[in-house]
Amino acid sequence: MSAQIISGNQISKKIRQELAAQIVELKAKHNLTPGLAVVLVGENPASQVYVNMKEKGCTEVGIYSEKHLLPKDATQSQLMDLIDKLNNDPKIHGILVQLPLPKQLDEKEVLNAISPAKDVDGFHPYNVGKLLVGEPTFVACTPFGVIKMLEYSGIEIKGKRAVVVGRSNIVGKPVALLLLQKDATVTVCHSRTKDLAAETRRAEILIAAIGKPKFITADMVSEGTVVIDVGVNRLDDGSLAGDVDFEAVKEKAAAISPVPGGVGPMTIAMLLSNTVQAAKDSQGI
Repeated sequence: MSAQIISGNQISKKIRQELAAQIVELKAKHNLTPGLAVVLVGENPASQVYVNMKEKGCTEVGIYSEKHLLPKDATQSQLMDLIDKLNNDPKIHGILVQLPLPKQLDEKEVLNAISPAKDVDGFHPYNVGKLLVGEPTFVACTPFGVIKMLEYSGIEIKGKRAVVVGRSNIVGKPVALLLLQKDATVTVCHSRTKDLAAETRRAEILIAAIGKPKFITADMVSEGTVVIDVGVNRLDDGSLAGDVDFEAVKEKAAAISPVPGGVGPMTIAMLLSNTVQAAKDSQGI
């Protein structure tokens, strides 16, 4: 029996509709329009695509958006000055610096310079710390999207054995913390894990976030597992593949997210959601 397909396209569409309704109300009741500033340094083609998708998402739900383009040889001080200006701009509630940055720029210093109140990417150490202790905060958009996919699909997290493959600061670690907050029993696996397949077979919920195409094979997954595939890998023929061997694993899983059309659309939806929340927080709403 084939798995239920967890469509990030469908779930993100529903979330965007909910956000659009919230924004109409914010404008009518509080004269408040959420604002997002996206900063792009250089001309990385993939980054340009992502920025355009984020702009389109803002337009769709009614968020005011600005795009700030800096040349690829921009200096650290130029970028820091821009962030300082956006931190102090009352019409901007969220700031996103598109990564990766050119090599001459200090990524850590840049991300730390963004006001935690406008850190809609959820990367500032202040917000990461709040996540760790379980306080309300901005959560990195991809792990936030993973949890929303499970919730909107009616998948119970509480009490389940969840296995996260990957320990990055962007996905693996935060999604593990979010699953813990939802009362899952969580195991985090990585490149030094002994007998990875034995660990993944124990999962009732399996999150793959390692960046290796089709790495999770059918023999690594038990019958009836819920599988969320965070990976996006471009193959030699130009097509996209996740970290999971989708065609084989879907025959064993209870539910599975595809690539593309799975976690990707959720990441942008959560960015929009965080921006709306930042606007509300700015007015104590």
